[in-house]
Amino acid sequence: MPRRFRVTYVGHVARYSGMEIGVQRFIAAADDVDATVVLAEDGPLVGLLEDAGARVEIMPLDEHTRGMTRAEIRPGRAQAGAALEVARYVGRLRGRLRELRPDLVHTHSLKAGVYGSLAARLARVPVIWHLQDRLAADYLPRPVVPPMRLLASTLPSALVVPSRHTLATVGRRFRPSLRTAVIPFPVPIPAEPCEIRERVEQVGIVGRLAPWKGQHVFLEAFAHAFPDDSVRARVVGSAIFGEEFYEQELRAQAEQLGIAQRVDFVGFTPDVDAELRRLDLLVHASVTADPLATVVLEGMAAGLPVVSANDGGHAEHVENGREGLLFSPGDAGALASALRRASDDRELRVTMSEAGRSRAHEFAPEAVVDRMLDLYREVVDGSASRG
Repeated sequence: MPRRFRVTYVGHVARYSGMEIGVQRFIAAADDVDATVVLAEDGPLVGLLEDAGARVEIMPLDEHTRGMTRAEIRPGRAQAGAALEVARYVGRLRGRLRELRPDLVHTHSLKAGVYGSLAARLARVPVIWHLQDRLAADYLPRPVVPPMRLLASTLPSALVVPSRHTLATVGRRFRPSLRTAVIPFPVPIPAEPCEIRERVEQVGIVGRLAPWKGQHVFLEAFAHAFPDDSVRARVVGSAIFGEEFYEQELRAQAEQLGIAQRVDFVGFTPDVDAELRRLDLLVHASVTADPLATVVLEGMAAGLPVVSANDGGHAEHVENGREGLLFSPGDAGALASALRRASDDRELRVTMSEAGRSRAHEFAPEAVVDRMLDLYREVVDGSASRG
């Protein structure tokens, strides 16, 4: 009979985002996991997790501390106050973990990785830090990078990352007994692929609205690739973490480019598959390397031709001209050329659809769950053998 693991997942936010949806997908697919999720805030993610079969507990963290952006994580007076709040939170979380007595703790998000790993260590429970952030100076404030690398490479029992690219940013100095694994979150494989239509009519970008995600690059490239055309652009996603100003900038940019009437700002939608099926081309345009753009994998799984920046974890799975087309991050001209190339060549779009869908089976829920359960087994058995 398969072993059933009692796992406490520690997360930071209860809003829809790629990482949080990935956790929900994993729990829903992992029949051999008895899941409890502890979140630092209440929000719409709670119902989604409960529908996946998890018990959810809200252990609130001070709103200012919880809402600090990556750019605000730096030495300073306000940050010292936040550190004190986190220390108190670690104590409360340690107490709850002692009551729950899980086989292991699985943290997700950068902040939860820190306080969740500390609390688990104090509660004497093995802990996995699922790192979905690049520990590099173009992603985090430079002074924060060395201490975060030290924590990630020494604090947990195991470190999970979504890509080799992400693991490389942690550095090379790992605690000798630390297990590392490259495991992405699961991506559902739709039963039927997207239709590859004769003519490109809808081009879209899907993801949280944030300057580093490059929606402004997408709009500029779209305007150059399809001037005075009937092709429409779809911008799917909403702003979180205090970046609402960016959506207004994007709307103003569309006006300035003369494409406002052909750009649909859709906002957040939980049904990503439905949005993908509206599109003929999916664009990923991050200007800073993404640890792993799950939406690129979702597009591949759906058989939707992908045009993507060639930096980040997803680029490990995309060969230019096969699973997708790649362009230099931030280069709107190169993106426009790739869009025109894909738009003008239906045979190429068919090739990318078939190859991408084939590659995406590596990220199917059953494949990812098996790999993660193997790691759970190693971590739990290894901790037991050490007494």
